Amino acid sequence: MSRPVTLFTGQWADLPFETLCQKAKSFGYDGLEIACWGDHMEIDKADEAYCRKKKDILAKYGLKVFALGNHLVGQAVCDNIDERHKSIVPAYVWGDGKPEGVRQRAAQEIIRTAEVAKRMGATVVTGFTGSSIWHLNYSFPSVPPQMIDKGYADFAARWTPILDKFHELGINFALEVHPTEIAFDIASARRALKEIKNHSNFGFNYDPSHFGYQGVDYVKYIYEFAEKIYHVHMKDVGWSNVPAEAGVFGGHTEFGTRGRYWDFRSLGHGNINFEEIIRALNRINYKGPLSVEWEDSGMDREFGAKEACEFVRKVDFPASNIAFDAAFQK
Repeated sequence: MSRPVTLFTGQWADLPFETLCQKAKSFGYDGLEIACWGDHMEIDKADEAYCRKKKDILAKYGLKVFALGNHLVGQAVCDNIDERHKSIVPAYVWGDGKPEGVRQRAAQEIIRTAEVAKRMGATVVTGFTGSSIWHLNYSFPSVPPQMIDKGYADFAARWTPILDKFHELGINFALEVHPTEIAFDIASARRALKEIKNHSNFGFNYDPSHFGYQGVDYVKYIYEFAEKIYHVHMKDVGWSNVPAEAGVFGGHTEFGTRGRYWDFRSLGHGNINFEEIIRALNRINYKGPLSVEWEDSGMDREFGAKEACEFVRKVDFPASNIAFDAAFQK
């Protein structure tokens, strides 16, 4: 049986929720990973009646919800807060903008997101954690190990109480391993798990697009964290085989700028080997949704979203339940 193909609504939050549902159905999707911004899911309003209305709209278009995504608020839990965060968190989370208050209100909002996920019938909240030590990623001036230790300890102290609440609710948090987060490759993801004492409700939203251009083995990642992959994003990225003007760090250029070493691409138009990803997901027996996070500065998004859905259905072949050479045996 093929896995459900869903659409992450984060890049469509400019559209009303019902409009997006109508489009997603017409594109061929089975359901949604609902972003907690725009009017798609307003956590402060999401009581039983609100959630019932959302579920009614989903049912109208034959769609299911498998996860809520609250990346923007999650970013503020561990980050060094500055003016950038005011534009991505709700006004009631920003408050007076004093950093520690923002972080604490963001933590409470993530807990409320788990409560809303339960009302919606979803079992996973995808998102970011933020990081107090991302700015130390390039070690110059030389970064003492104690500074990194302090950052991971801060992550564990802030997220353990959140995850304990997730456990009470029966909801998993799936970190999208990503530059600017406490985990951004295999090594940092391994350490994050260790610091959080392998908390049963902390795992990963696997997204290969954040690994390929970094030079991280995105297929090995699946095997390394097989038991912790709670959700999967299908997103492609293209990177250059020759030197570029703006390298891995982007040269302070915007996405889509000509001359970048890498850029996000619509599925099938980048360098990611999705067949190997599907084979690995089959081997670890991942049965959850394959959620298209559509991003491509050079392509119309409606064309891309429809094509991406078709791409996922084509590449998502089922695992074999027999050995192909079994018929040779007497």
